[in-house]
Amino acid sequence: MSEKQQSNEKVLLVFNCHEPWVYQLDSLGYKLDIIIGLKGRYQKTWDQKMRPVPTNSNLLTLEEAQNSKTNYYCIITHNLTDLLDVKHRHEPRLIVLHSTLEGRISEETGTVESTEMRNTLQEYLTLLGGHAVAGTDLKAKSWQITDDVVNCGVDVNDYLPYSGQDASGLRICNFIENRKKILLWDLHEKAFSDIPVKLLGHNPAIPDSTAAENWDDLKRTLQSHRFFIHTAAPNLEDGFNMAVMEAMATGMPILGNHHRSSPIEHGVNGFLSDDPDELNKYAKILLNDRELAAKMGQQARVTVAERFPISKFKQGLLKSIETARQKTKSRMVNL
Repeated sequence: MSEKQQSNEKVLLVFNCHEPWVYQLDSLGYKLDIIIGLKGRYQKTWDQKMRPVPTNSNLLTLEEAQNSKTNYYCIITHNLTDLLDVKHRHEPRLIVLHSTLEGRISEETGTVESTEMRNTLQEYLTLLGGHAVAGTDLKAKSWQITDDVVNCGVDVNDYLPYSGQDASGLRICNFIENRKKILLWDLHEKAFSDIPVKLLGHNPAIPDSTAAENWDDLKRTLQSHRFFIHTAAPNLEDGFNMAVMEAMATGMPILGNHHRSSPIEHGVNGFLSDDPDELNKYAKILLNDRELAAKMGQQARVTVAERFPISKFKQGLLKSIETARQKTKSRMVNL
């Protein structure tokens, strides 16, 4: 590649919040400088158990990013700490809201008020000319600082065809101990107390919880298990997440609670109930009828392909990046 080609290459500086989300950025066609070793992360580097490192990317430390001579096309952040860490850089910046404001506060140990957190972020974005994009409609409504929404995307062709040969449920989530209220964990425990359920994720406090060896191993696990579980408090979290989308892409039926944002239609591509006894009944129906599970799972695959294609994520985030670049022109401080 010539020096001119290198100078014209668009490069994004990306804080690594969650490997599966960041991996989607590979679809944008830009080079990625991904910041690893961030405080509060359980891994000091890229966690290849979740996703392989994106093809056209470079891993660097925060200090290296702060001092980089690269003129970044946009900086992608995920919280106020990220924004503050690059406050001396001049490039456009985008913050992605991955949680509801209420959910975020429920995880905080302090007593910060929702209005205070919202106003602080809004003032900072106005000052720097930054732009916020929400990961879902619920998160946009919760924060009330943006109407720009870009859902995660999935390519159903990335996943193995469903077999459901293991008569067991599957759930994927991390740090459950700190998120039990958000995840309606009491409903989960009551509903599936006598049901075989494999739990995947980083959960040091739960001995039976293990992480997948890598993305291929995760795909095989999704392929083999009978159904997938997702429960979430409707006022704190969405009725779906990336793991749900991956399960649907594989062709798994979904069990969960009623939720306005859920992509699941009861009795079509999964079962929904707020009653643990009913969820238990539906789980046993699927455990005893693999053909029904496969039929419902196929409908789930159609649903996720139509509603959450990776092309839609790409189109939406490219637009958000351009909006961030436009807002940079109106920043109130010179960096």
